[in-house]
Amino acid sequence: MTWQVRRASPADAAALSLIAGASFLETFAGLLDGADIVAHCAAHSSPAVFATWLADPQSAVRIAEHAVGCAPVGYAVLTAPDLPIATSARDIELKRIYTLSRTQGTGLGAALMHAALDDARALGRTRVLLGVYGGNARAHRFYEKQGFAIVGTRQFLVGKTLHDDRIYARAA
Repeated sequence: MTWQVRRASPADAAALSLIAGASFLETFAGLLDGADIVAHCAAHSSPAVFATWLADPQSAVRIAEHAVGCAPVGYAVLTAPDLPIATSARDIELKRIYTLSRTQGTGLGAALMHAALDDARALGRTRVLLGVYGGNARAHRFYEKQGFAIVGTRQFLVGKTLHDDRIYARAA
């Protein structure tokens, strides 16, 4: 599969919402409660949520599209940190980075990470933080391969259920 990564624009809010819901469902179906997944996506992956991030000059959003037809296959979002650890004005949170499973192993995740790190540096940030579900071993391996190290934990609400997450960090 071939794909391209580009900076998202306000016109991409609906496509980002679609890929966010699809990739979250694909990642967590069978691991998390289905009703919790639906509630979480409705509250946190709507076009309006993406429109807010896209309008924020201190956020950066990337979209990955299939080379043929430009269907969305992945995305990454950087925002101001919202994590229960000490942060500084030089920190930024990689709020989301997801790809469809059919793109895994193609280098898309690494390309999105590289673009996100470039965006973090362009915004003047020196440290990138992220939270990841404690039970997502594949994601842990990916982040550690990308140079992230665990710096804390948090509880993260998905629907009505709290989950234990790990907080990772690395230099931008």
